[in-house]
Amino acid sequence: MNKFLERLQSGEILIADGSTGASLQKMGLKPGTPPEDLVFDAPEMVLQLETAFVAAGSDIILTDTFGGTRLRMKESKYGQRAPEVNKRAAALARQAAAARPGTLVAGSIGPTGVMMKPYGPLSLEDATASFAEQAKALAEGGVDLLVIETMFAFDEADAAFKGARSATDLPIVVSFSYDRGVRSMMGVKPADMFKRYKEMGAVMIGANCGTTLENMEKIQQEYAATEPDFPLWAKPNAGLPHLLDGVTTYDITPQQIAEYAVKYVALGAQVVGGCCGNLPGHIAAIAKAVKG
Repeated sequence: MNKFLERLQSGEILIADGSTGASLQKMGLKPGTPPEDLVFDAPEMVLQLETAFVAAGSDIILTDTFGGTRLRMKESKYGQRAPEVNKRAAALARQAAAARPGTLVAGSIGPTGVMMKPYGPLSLEDATASFAEQAKALAEGGVDLLVIETMFAFDEADAAFKGARSATDLPIVVSFSYDRGVRSMMGVKPADMFKRYKEMGAVMIGANCGTTLENMEKIQQEYAATEPDFPLWAKPNAGLPHLLDGVTTYDITPQQIAEYAVKYVALGAQVVGGCCGNLPGHIAAIAKAVKG
């Protein structure tokens, strides 16, 4: 059996990692530079961050491929090498995971950054093909599962799920971002999202990014009320970002996010971690609070 599914079915609570992009910026990634470029230009930086999350207690680390579709990488100097970027990112994550035996690697799949028809130029066929290419490369790179994350609309999330499923039989987690409190930017409700992707075959339903820790709790409550005992995924931001002396800053402390992680687990979250602004210290606090 797949290692992730095996641990999921055992009922184990798993700790995910924290922020990739925001953390890399604190480490020196220049604004405007795609984080995915680092897998070739500064692999030691990616490895350092992922290893730090493993040391902090992450049972699952995500690849540095949030923007790794060919469509989103058009502005990258590696835009024509998207499959290579994804395979290399998976290999780096596997290297970091080896620091603690049993650590799992999740292939991160984020939005394309292009609006789909009729709101924008992207066709369903092109989106699906781009997601399939990314999922295939991540699977070939050796990830244990795929995480379709920070989605806000059914059309793009459908394309991502169908593209990924056409390329691999790895377990798929679907996670939406509800940046309008308990609604996504396109008005999607947690209960409707839950029903749709559970029916399509997602092994876990989740939420990441978003607004506040309190709103993440409400989202998890709505998921749990839809169908109790289905495994949930929770990776909230460390609060809302603001500029402090020209630097993007997040104010939620490790202790605050750890307290809410316990609440998410009580509601059915089987994977808890952090999104934007969550550093290894936040993850260490979550791991201690949840696992002792």
